[in-house]
Amino acid sequence: MELPCYTRSQLALRNGQDKPDIWVSYNGLIYDVTRSRLWKDGKHYEHWAGQDLTDELAEAPHGIWVFEKFLLIGKLV
Repeated sequence: MELPCYTRSQLALRNGQDKPDIWVSYNGLIYDVTRSRLWKDGKHYEHWAGQDLTDELAEAPHGIWVFEKFLLIGKLV
């Protein structure tokens, strides 16, 4: 099954404020983090939902494996 494609503008709306969905992107893929208590209200420490977090992951105390527990919902175009 091919994943749907979303633009940066569509991703930005899923910030937990403009729409109830909370999405983040990493390495061209978009993940739904809505159910994570760590992303409550679209904020996770100093990071905001609705954004591409690829460049920020290097500073995180965890690795890419953290995305394995979230639902992969699309591709960032």
